[in-house]
Amino acid sequence: MSRPLHAIVDALGGRLLGDVCLEIERLAPLTTANPSELSFVAQARYASQVLTTRAGALIVPPGLEEAAVGRGACIITDDPYLYFARLTQWWRAQHRLPVPPFVDPTASIHPTASVAEDATIEAFAVISARARIGPRAHIGAHSVLGADSFVGASTQLYPRVTVGEACVIGDRCILHSGVVIGADGFGFAPHQGAWVKIAQLGAVRIGDDVEIGANTCIDRGALDDTVIGNGVKLDNLIQIGHNVQVGAHTAMAGCVGVAGTAIIGAHCTIGGGAIVLGHLTLADRVNISAATVVTRSIAQPGHYTGMFPIDDNASWEKNAASLKQLNRLRERLRSIEQRLDSFLKNN
Repeated sequence: MSRPLHAIVDALGGRLLGDVCLEIERLAPLTTANPSELSFVAQARYASQVLTTRAGALIVPPGLEEAAVGRGACIITDDPYLYFARLTQWWRAQHRLPVPPFVDPTASIHPTASVAEDATIEAFAVISARARIGPRAHIGAHSVLGADSFVGASTQLYPRVTVGEACVIGDRCILHSGVVIGADGFGFAPHQGAWVKIAQLGAVRIGDDVEIGANTCIDRGALDDTVIGNGVKLDNLIQIGHNVQVGAHTAMAGCVGVAGTAIIGAHCTIGGGAIVLGHLTLADRVNISAATVVTRSIAQPGHYTGMFPIDDNASWEKNAASLKQLNRLRERLRSIEQRLDSFLKNN
């Protein structure tokens, strides 16, 4: 179902130039868009693509207004990327057919559970004793809510999400398929060559407006709770260990691992495949590059990287062998400096 350009601007703002009644059938990437589709150019350095794209209309920053007007209709906004993000949400809402709230008859809901009248419970979901589900929440098929758990208003759980007992999910959260909240943390005490399990007595508390990607796991705390702050965004296949604290509006890309009791500040970013070791603290606004292993606490905001560059295998082995000798070379250099200082003092 198409929408006229002016409807988009009426809803989201911006300055519209050109054919205000141009019908937009789809949002599309710049390189593949056709004359009935809308795309965006985020920065002035991509000006050449304004002239080559076949898109019917563009969202552009003020610096590209002249080039965009010369080729056709456009929406001028200070932050095209943010505008496009909001546009995708508006577009989905416009095209998604409303489904009234319902409780599927195959769902298992314990008599002591509390479910808001306008919540949706899909097929074969299990809602355990004393679990509470807020207004407009949506519990996907085959999802499980443990005893005494809580899911806030307008939160969506996609199919096959597990929320463990006593765990709390805030308002307007999105949990994608396969997410597990509140599995036991990895806690064992060694004893006579074997391992004795440490019962995990804490829970998980997740704030509002959090999104958690598919197959991500957040372990419950050993004694205190694992805490995820408001607005946190977690990608797919992330492991958050027990008693971790993640500050508000921090984002982590796929396959990040955060070991137990680490504290991650607010507004941090952690690149894909990075590892944060246990019991470390990262200050607010720390940015960690992909594949970095964080081995010490970071007290100052900034961008941190720790990875060994890729190379052909023979060169990599030589460089790695040299790296192993750095400590010995440092000690030799220190000895030479001390002897030189002694020589200069005595002559």
